[in-house]
Amino acid sequence: MTERERWFAERTYNHKDFADIDELLAGKEEQGVTVSVCLPTLNVRSTVGKILRVIRTEFLERRRIIDELAIIDSRSTDGTIDIARAEGATVLFDDEILQGLDAASGKGEALWKSLYALEGDIIVWVDSDIKNIHPRFVYGLIGPLLTDPGVGYVKGFYERPLKEGRVSSPTGGGRVTELVIRPILNLFYPDLAYLIQPLSGEYAGRRSLLESVPFMTGYGVETGLLIDIYNTFGLWSLAQVDLEVREHYNQPLEALSKMSFGVLQAVFKRLDSDGKVALKTDLETVYSTIKRKRGKHIVNETEIKIVERPPMNTIAEYRKGTG
Repeated sequence: MTERERWFAERTYNHKDFADIDELLAGKEEQGVTVSVCLPTLNVRSTVGKILRVIRTEFLERRRIIDELAIIDSRSTDGTIDIARAEGATVLFDDEILQGLDAASGKGEALWKSLYALEGDIIVWVDSDIKNIHPRFVYGLIGPLLTDPGVGYVKGFYERPLKEGRVSSPTGGGRVTELVIRPILNLFYPDLAYLIQPLSGEYAGRRSLLESVPFMTGYGVETGLLIDIYNTFGLWSLAQVDLEVREHYNQPLEALSKMSFGVLQAVFKRLDSDGKVALKTDLETVYSTIKRKRGKHIVNETEIKIVERPPMNTIAEYRKGTG
């Protein structure tokens, strides 16, 4: 058995392995850690309220397994912010954190800045568009961290139903994973190809680990984190947990195409810095799509630029706050 096969056998869990909340509370007390849960948000009023309500009820009120519940918002305009406040979440705005830095945007930027704003020793990030939220999305992610001090970063995986019009497939989601990132990982980072869903939006990690690695902004955050944690802390710092099924609003093909462009920017940046591929030109940041409209083909150009933020523990303001 190879090391990656042994890792897969020993570091792949099911959320049911961690359903005993008393056991998790004991592990939390033994390690002496605090836990923050954060949702990155942008115009998600239809889903954010229920997600926050479930997390607050189950893990702050019934059993206090978490210590902080927050959203980090990118200036929603649809009522998301009011809903979050009504559900008792702390509301943070990504553009108000570390304002002295050059501006950047996207999910990765929000997650990186949440490290600065949140207080927990363990950070749990949950996407804000989940339609079938369940407590397993939290206890499944923190379970390996609270029961095994050797685990530093946990990725969720699940079946992702794909619904297009009236046609629904129980396993058709994850198209960018299977068509873009999995082939790349097999080529250059074969250990990471044993991650079932490397691009999943639900993951948790120890602050000591997360503050020590760069963050890619935008669509590159999941891939960048996975590669950098693997490079810095090794395969055995990683774990993955089966969260069963995740239902959300499937994105159209054009949006997934743009996402793939962002993901590939992050991958090629890291392939170059890792010495696996030598880039002889700067990566383009303008993405062109072509549509047929009224019998003519129209070109649309979109700026999609992935910025690499440095490890948070290198930021002077952060060091002052934690020192």
